Amino acid sequence: MTLPSRDQLTILFGHPAYRVKAAFDALGSGVRTLEVDTFPAFEAQVGAADVVVCSGFWRNQFLARDHRLKFIQSISAGTDQYDRAALAAAKVRLASAHGVNVNAVSDHAMALVLAIARRLPEARDNQVKRLWRPMQSDHALREDELAGKTILVVGLGRIGGRVAKLAKAFDMTVIGVRRNRLDEPGHADEVHSFRDLPALLPRADYVVLNCPLTDETRGLIDAAALARFKPSAWLVNTARGGCVDEPALIAALEAGTLAGAALDTVAEEPLPASSPLWGMPNVIVTPHTAGETRRYEANVARILQANLDRLWAGDDTLINGIV
Repeated sequence: MTLPSRDQLTILFGHPAYRVKAAFDALGSGVRTLEVDTFPAFEAQVGAADVVVCSGFWRNQFLARDHRLKFIQSISAGTDQYDRAALAAAKVRLASAHGVNVNAVSDHAMALVLAIARRLPEARDNQVKRLWRPMQSDHALREDELAGKTILVVGLGRIGGRVAKLAKAFDMTVIGVRRNRLDEPGHADEVHSFRDLPALLPRADYVVLNCPLTDETRGLIDAAALARFKPSAWLVNTARGGCVDEPALIAALEAGTLAGAALDTVAEEPLPASSPLWGMPNVIVTPHTAGETRRYEANVARILQANLDRLWAGDDTLINGIV
C-alpha cells in the first residue's frame, strides 16, 4: 500500500463529539484535512478521502463503493466495527487508538474505588438534601480506608497495570489476573491466569474489571462468580458491559451477596430508564465516561501523525496496527 504524498493527501475526520482535526492541524503537518460531526456528512465524503479518522461512523459497505481510501485511524481503542478481512482484501490499513486513555480509565477505576470507600455518593446525596450527617457509631455505616484491603485487577494490561500501580500507592494488596506473561507481575503482588479467578474472588474487597470483551471474558462475572464474592466486596467495571451477566448481578445485589457495584459500562447503553440499577443505593453508574479525557484528541492526533510518517517512509509496522 502506497500512501499519497503529503501535498496530495486528504484526511477526513468524523466523530459526533471529538474534534481531532484541530489537534492534528496544530502539529503542522500541512496535510489537507476535513471534519464532519454527522454520519450523513461522513458518508457523503468518505469516498474522497485517502485517510479517515473515525469510530462509530464507519460502515464496512463503504469498501464496496468507489473510494481512494488507504488508511483508517480508529479514534477508539476498540475495532470490532471494522471487517478486518474486507479491509485486507481492499488493501486498506487499520490502526486503533489503543492506549490513548490509559491514564483516564485507570484514574476513573481508582476514583470509583475511592468513592466507594469514602462514601462520596452518599455525601453528595446528603448535600443535595442539606443534611449534615452525624458521626456514625455503626462501623458498617462509616467511611473506610484502602490500606490493607485487597484489590483483584482482572486484566493486567496497560490500564490494569496502572490500576495496580495506583492501588499500591494506597497500600493495598494487589492480585492481578491476565492471559499470559504470568511471570511479569509489574506492580501486582501476585499474578494468576483466568482459570484461577474463581479461587481468587473470595479474597477480594474490590474486583476491578479492565479486560477486553472476548469469547473468554464474555459473561465472565456470572452467577457462579458472584456467589464467590465476599458480602462486603464491590464490583467495579471499567471494561465492557458484556463482561458481566447483568441479570445475575442485579439478583446478587438484591440478595445482598455482595456490597455493591460501580459500573462505567453496562449491557445496553444508554442504560434503559427501566433498569433497576438506576435506583439501587449500592450502585454507582457513570455513563461510559472512564475513557473521557481533555487530552483525548491530542493523544489520537499524535498516533495518527506517527503512523502517517511510517507509511510515507515505507514502514509497514504501525502503532497499534490491526490490518
